[in-house]
Amino acid sequence: MRKIKILALVMAIVLPMVFATGCKGGSDSSKVLNVYNVGDYIDEDLIKEFTKRTGIVIQYSTYDTNEMMYQKVKSKSTNYDLIFPSDYMVSKMIKEGLLEKIDYSKIPNFKNIDDSFKHNDFDPKNEYSVAYMWGTLGIVYNKKYFKEPPDSWDVFWNPKYKGNMLMFDSVRDTMGASLFRLGYSMNSTNPKEINEAKEELIKQKPNVLAYVNDEGKDRMVGEEAILGMFYSGDVPAMIDENENLAYVIPKEGTNKWIDAMCIPTTAQNKDWAEEFINFLLDPEISKQNTEYIGYSTPNKETLKILDPDMREDKSLYPDERILDKCESFIDVGKYLKYYDKAWIDLKTR
Repeated sequence: MRKIKILALVMAIVLPMVFATGCKGGSDSSKVLNVYNVGDYIDEDLIKEFTKRTGIVIQYSTYDTNEMMYQKVKSKSTNYDLIFPSDYMVSKMIKEGLLEKIDYSKIPNFKNIDDSFKHNDFDPKNEYSVAYMWGTLGIVYNKKYFKEPPDSWDVFWNPKYKGNMLMFDSVRDTMGASLFRLGYSMNSTNPKEINEAKEELIKQKPNVLAYVNDEGKDRMVGEEAILGMFYSGDVPAMIDENENLAYVIPKEGTNKWIDAMCIPTTAQNKDWAEEFINFLLDPEISKQNTEYIGYSTPNKETLKILDPDMREDKSLYPDERILDKCESFIDVGKYLKYYDKAWIDLKTR
């Protein structure tokens, strides 16, 4: 999530939903697992399957952004047992004591997670999180207007495409692209670098048709624009609707985002949360979930049995030489105020 990363949403209102299907002897209404996830970020048939196998009823609620989830968890107004934060939010919640350490001995399927998705910068000791899905931030472009793939962030500063480009309405994503273009880290804590990235975005602003989030996909598919910033997991569905579209990861590098499964300290059913995590890491279950969602899986055993069209898609599974140039977002702590100020300056110009 990517960033803040905003995933494809189908639910506009956050409502709890209880999935209870029959199992041997029936489900036990006293066994309820409270799960809080981004909308349309799980195959709901798997929720029913988990209840069928275990008798544990899942009360499933959705949110739009990491920040919405964070405020709800921090307020302790609801005791969620399992949440799905993005990388930088995991880091923030660890620092603030909002996450419970996971007992990995209760998650034997954790062995299926590829080592490259363990001990990440946002959870270096690998105590609080299990990777769920991942992807990259890159450029979607319309092949009708480009002789060669636009493989650099520089394309967004090219006046040739003025009024035909979409940028994310997201401070970390858009500032991150500008920082990378300048040769800086997307997690820079240097106020001069952050300000320089902002000034470059102010220069670029006349080129931008719109700053968008989820609605940008429809606008790109409908050819209102000829290039834009997008998450890799959104690309296959966009190309299905418009075969003229393609995706490229900028040569300077980009954000490799990771969404994780975490247990809040307010959880009342930690054992069941760990049981559900283990269920989702089963290769066959993970395969069904990955093919439904369309994002990249960190599960190495799932990758072996994944639909070949997905497994061989370089927008979803880039070569290591490309990934080596990527960074994951982390919480920048007190330096976030510099990003927020830069973003306000940009949007009010």
